[in-house]
Amino acid sequence: MAGTVKVTLTKSKIGSTRKIRATLVGLGLTRREKTVVRKDTPEIRGMLRKVEHLVTVEEE
Repeated sequence: MAGTVKVTLTKSKIGSTRKIRATLVGLGLTRREKTVVRKDTPEIRGMLRKVEHLVTVEEE
């Protein structure tokens, strides 16, 4: 897994559990429609799997 991934928060975190909200903060997604670019690592992939229902992921 090399490269980067572009992650966009597409749905609101309201109503989510504390763990999911903490995962979003860890990814740097603090508000809706915010986009961040992260290195494609197994740790980031695991975080994305946990919040896949709230985000859109694009491979770069």
